[in-house]
Amino acid sequence: MDCCGHALTRRNWMWGTVLTSVGAMFGGGAGPRGSTAAAQTAATASAALDILRKSISVDVHTHGGTTGITSKAPPSDDLANGMRAGSLAVACLADVPDGPILGRNAAGVLAALRTPEPGLLYKHHLERLAWVDEMVANHGLRRAHTAADLEAAHAAGQPAIVVDIEGLDFLEMKLERLEEAHQRGVRHAQLVHYTPNDIGDFQTGAVMHNGLTPFGAEAIQACHRLGFVCDVAHATEDTVKQATKVATRPLLLSHTALFESRAMGPTPLKGRQISRDHARAIAETGGSIGVWHFFPSLDKYVEGLKEMVDVVGVDHVSIGTDQQVTPGSLQDYAQWVQLVAAMLRGGFTPEEAGKIAGGNYMRIFHAAAG
Repeated sequence: MDCCGHALTRRNWMWGTVLTSVGAMFGGGAGPRGSTAAAQTAATASAALDILRKSISVDVHTHGGTTGITSKAPPSDDLANGMRAGSLAVACLADVPDGPILGRNAAGVLAALRTPEPGLLYKHHLERLAWVDEMVANHGLRRAHTAADLEAAHAAGQPAIVVDIEGLDFLEMKLERLEEAHQRGVRHAQLVHYTPNDIGDFQTGAVMHNGLTPFGAEAIQACHRLGFVCDVAHATEDTVKQATKVATRPLLLSHTALFESRAMGPTPLKGRQISRDHARAIAETGGSIGVWHFFPSLDKYVEGLKEMVDVVGVDHVSIGTDQQVTPGSLQDYAQWVQLVAAMLRGGFTPEEAGKIAGGNYMRIFHAAAG
């Protein structure tokens, strides 16, 4: 593309378009033209976009919105378009193998409502991977296998996904299925979810193993050997602490918040929050804790990030929205740049915001996948 004698790369054109649209989004209604409030808002928007230009931003746990991988919708351009609108570079897109058996129990808690017949969750997992294949082939996303893939996609201005599996229930004690998933392009694996499995105990279920099982330890070692980010979200504190003794790579806990978070307030998700010791155990591996979006507003979301930073430090906090689970403060990826701007307004420096918005995950991904 050439305009007025100056060659424009696709990436420069994309950023110029984003800056115009975001400036309008932030500036609309901010105050009279030339007012201090409007000028401050425009400056924050520009600073947020500068961060997203210079660093690779990552939602470390997502289902891709209302038409995403856990919906019944066919693959579409929705995720790529939303990521472009908000300048989100990477989405860790989570397949949920135990999805077919999940529902609300008598207490209203999300849980496995029945024991799956052999092969059911494996079959569903393979169907979701085929769904991802079609998304990548036809709907404007790159699938990343390495950190270099993410860097190349960001340089080209093209949104990318890291394929994720939320719960290894589909393994059924067959580690070769983990190798198969790696061959299919998966690079991010969460050990447990809502279904009792042979790996370890999960936060909202009955204690069956008193933590991590020997097979769970083998699964972690296989994740490291094959090149997966190993995610311990949903695991009990005992399971996590035992996992840290097995792990030889940084661990991720992709979506949670600090226990009794003031920023979240009263919540039915209390059983999924984590203690300070739980968080510190992840940080001590060199890993990171993703904070989800279940806050009343983006400013409260930033307060939730600060709560976690106060416990583990800015090098060990990420953003893991858990889209599409409602309600939440970041339902649309067009808001991603607004979240980064809110981080700046909330007192994070550009360097700190860049780390939380993606830099910390990139360190973990590079250590895991190369």
